[in-house]
Amino acid sequence: MGLRRLAIVCAMQAELHELQASLQDPGTERHASRDVHLGVIAGQPVVLALSGIGKVAAAATTCLLLDRFEARALLFTGVAGGLGSGVGVGDVVIASELLQHDMDASPLFPRYEVPLTGRSRFACDAAMGAALGEAAVPALAALAPRLRAFGIEQPRVHGGLIISGDRFVASAAQAERLKSDLPDALAVEMEGAAAAQVCADFGVPCAVLRTVSDRADDQAHVDFLRFIDEVASALTRSVVEHALPRL
Repeated sequence: MGLRRLAIVCAMQAELHELQASLQDPGTERHASRDVHLGVIAGQPVVLALSGIGKVAAAATTCLLLDRFEARALLFTGVAGGLGSGVGVGDVVIASELLQHDMDASPLFPRYEVPLTGRSRFACDAAMGAALGEAAVPALAALAPRLRAFGIEQPRVHGGLIISGDRFVASAAQAERLKSDLPDALAVEMEGAAAAQVCADFGVPCAVLRTVSDRADDQAHVDFLRFIDEVASALTRSVVEHALPRL
């Protein structure tokens, strides 16, 4: 393909639109029922794609971008539910590793272990994570007025375990069960661990950046779609633009 591009993937169109708006010299190709957007952000060649929701959708999109477009690295970004103590709405969580919380092939294999891999946790690239973390701090500061409109005063940046599963966690009982089983989990979503597993198979570095939109419980603290549109999507764009030269 010539250029070695960074692949950036989102599960929902609302999460992707700000990145599309910042794309220079854009072009679009259609593959595997997906629109793939090529161009330049902050002087760096990128390929953007909407995966759709869930682990299969994330894995299929990741395979497409790594194989057909020969992406040199992959960033999955969007929103997540907060689980860890001190992880609040408006915070940013950058994965150091990912795990599928609904993977259970026991007794043939230990719970959470991906069969035939010997692994339950898939590590993210430390250098990519560090660049994203540094960029997230000024990005949150720049978005302070928007965050205050949602009652968010002091958002923080966290790094650690993010867990993924094909189940939207929307009750306190579900959240408490996950926290009991995986006490170091900071956030829960539906795609990241699948993308990380594919990247491991390809030997390609990956990173996952999530903005916390809720606490994965019964209480909807913010207008979900409005939060994605006004905060999470803009935050992703700012972080990516500042971090790309280092990614």
